[in-house]
Amino acid sequence: MVSLQTTAQPAAPPTAGKITYEGMRRIDPSQMRMVVNGQEVRPGSAGAPDAPEGMPDVLSFTQKLVFAGTMAKEERDRPQNMMRRSRDGDGAGSSGNAGGPPRAMRMGAPFEQQTYLDLANKTRIDVMTVKRDSTSQTTYRSEKPMPTASDWQTSEKTKKIAGYTCHKATATRRKETYTVWYTTDLPFTYSPVADLTPPTGVVLQIESDSESFKATAVSSEAVAATAVQPPTDAKVITADEMEQIRRKTMADFRQKMMSSMPGMGRN
Repeated sequence: MVSLQTTAQPAAPPTAGKITYEGMRRIDPSQMRMVVNGQEVRPGSAGAPDAPEGMPDVLSFTQKLVFAGTMAKEERDRPQNMMRRSRDGDGAGSSGNAGGPPRAMRMGAPFEQQTYLDLANKTRIDVMTVKRDSTSQTTYRSEKPMPTASDWQTSEKTKKIAGYTCHKATATRRKETYTVWYTTDLPFTYSPVADLTPPTGVVLQIESDSESFKATAVSSEAVAATAVQPPTDAKVITADEMEQIRRKTMADFRQKMMSSMPGMGRN
């Protein structure tokens, strides 16, 4: 009798599914914004208080890449870094004790941003919806090539992450060195940090002194094609134009917030 042995074949890479990353970013107080008595300041600057008591040193968040075929979409739960600092009892008619301890409140941005990816053409598609008022909004769309990491240096080292064999590399971003672990066993190219996209492959772990991402799961699951397609009714503009609109919208929002503070705009 002849014994036949079969060798298990590796599972085919998923064509639709989700990659879930756990992320961490150290807080840079110089990038925070606070409104104190109607004036926008940076924590620790001249005449300004330090960062709110109890503010953590790092932010932890989850980021996901949902993909189907040649399209994908990033999903984030990152909080905004704008703070409003006030005192209980500020303003006429308020309840509470005037002159009470300062309170820090996180403020949401006056727009929503989403990132889609054309994986076949290695293109990032940014979509921003600006809220004009409670009933009016405008959606913009811009496209740009996926950036390629600079100073990309590969290594012979490998390790398993989320079930995939990953290769080690290093790269530089904003004068900071990152350690990158990427796999070529998935059928597209991607990095959770756009500026550190490898020539080919999917980054499953990346870390530096200031931030890190690590894939905790790569799942194969059904994803509706419409879930990863950018809106077709968005106004197409350049990436520079979108950045200008984002900055102006944020500046207008800050001005509106400051003018609504108690005591502002009075003679």
